[in-house]
Amino acid sequence: MPNTPFAPLALRSLGALALCAAMAAPALAQWQWIDNTGRKVFSDTAPPASIPDKNILKRPGSTAPMATAPTTAPATPAANGAPGAPAAPAAPAAPGVDKELEARKKEAEAAEEAKKKQEAERVARARADNCERAKRSKASLDSGQRMAVTNAKGEREIMDDTRRASETQRLQQIINSDCGSAPQ
Repeated sequence: MPNTPFAPLALRSLGALALCAAMAAPALAQWQWIDNTGRKVFSDTAPPASIPDKNILKRPGSTAPMATAPTTAPATPAANGAPGAPAAPAAPAAPGVDKELEARKKEAEAAEEAKKKQEAERVARARADNCERAKRSKASLDSGQRMAVTNAKGEREIMDDTRRASETQRLQQIINSDCGSAPQ
């Protein structure tokens, strides 16, 4: 570039243009949707999951507001294959499945599955613990030793034969329910 008085001005203009372009880039990463109250919302974060896809007007990276694609293509000469007719523009692709939404759904399903598995393990541990305690208590009752229990007043009472039989029966029911396979 020749050394002219306008060269620095051109460089400054080019620099200003680059700066404006850099400042406008974040504006492209905007979401636009209609919320549940009917108001138009502009944000740099994705809309909440409660907003249906049909209410999302613009996603980051798209230059124009999203429009719903017609379900049937209008009949045009190009669509009918008429010679000499200009080629029909490609139909806009229907908005694809939001990958982020799908990832969140899979993550939520995995978390739910892990929670169910953890709950099943907790129940299995509790059943095994109850089984083991019931077996030990029944073995103590079956040994024939005198056993004492504490009544509601906090006093110790020696177990009589009827109380021992009912306690043995109760422990046997616990063993039958908790020591077998887990109910489905």
